[in-house]
Amino acid sequence: MRIVRVDNTFKEYGVIVGDSVVMINGHRILNVELKETKLLSPCEITKAVCVGLNYGDHIEEMGDKRPDEPTLFIKPATAVIGPNDYIIRPQMSERVDYEGELAVVIKDTAKNVPEKRALNYVLGYTIANDVTARDLQSKDGQWTRAKSFDTFLPLGPWIETDLDPSNLEIKTYVNGILKQHSNTKHLIFSVPKLISFISHVMTLNPGDVILTGTPSGVGPLDAGDEVTIEIEGIGKLTNKVK
Repeated sequence: MRIVRVDNTFKEYGVIVGDSVVMINGHRILNVELKETKLLSPCEITKAVCVGLNYGDHIEEMGDKRPDEPTLFIKPATAVIGPNDYIIRPQMSERVDYEGELAVVIKDTAKNVPEKRALNYVLGYTIANDVTARDLQSKDGQWTRAKSFDTFLPLGPWIETDLDPSNLEIKTYVNGILKQHSNTKHLIFSVPKLISFISHVMTLNPGDVILTGTPSGVGPLDAGDEVTIEIEGIGKLTNKVK
């Protein structure tokens, strides 16, 4: 099942059936053509918990060491945008990068979850772009400013509930040119491991997302660029830059 959040007079949730979005509005069931619908980010987060350095090839390209435990940082809810919304380059940064990632959407409040039960807390999966002001990341030595600008977390286009996250092809294109190509089977820390580890640090709320890390091939985005992230079994997330 694919769950969407749409701007249809009110911000509502629905499911995709064929080429339509089916929404339950009070006691009425509404059918809207998908192509005529403005899709929003598919979940309303209190936080996005992100994992850095979770693909070996990306660790090599960044010149970092393989971590013994997941490396965590947080992006705020104010960074979230939806499909086809604009990523806005901040004036204080001279290099803004794309990072295509699989995102895990949390279903139920999760605290101190054992790894073997972690997937019970998952609603589904969506696509994320962990947009990063790379020059500010290097300058600051920690990642909060570089990761937290408004529009720096595109999410979408929907939540896919029927998916095995352990073996999914992931690609990122900029202006139609392939820039990243990997598979989630190369994750250093698996999705169940990440959910369990994070839930022992902080409570995960329904709607929160976990970004599982990006593979090698990260690079800059300029004004006028179009970036598309494609994940097997989910679809494509496209945003333009200005």
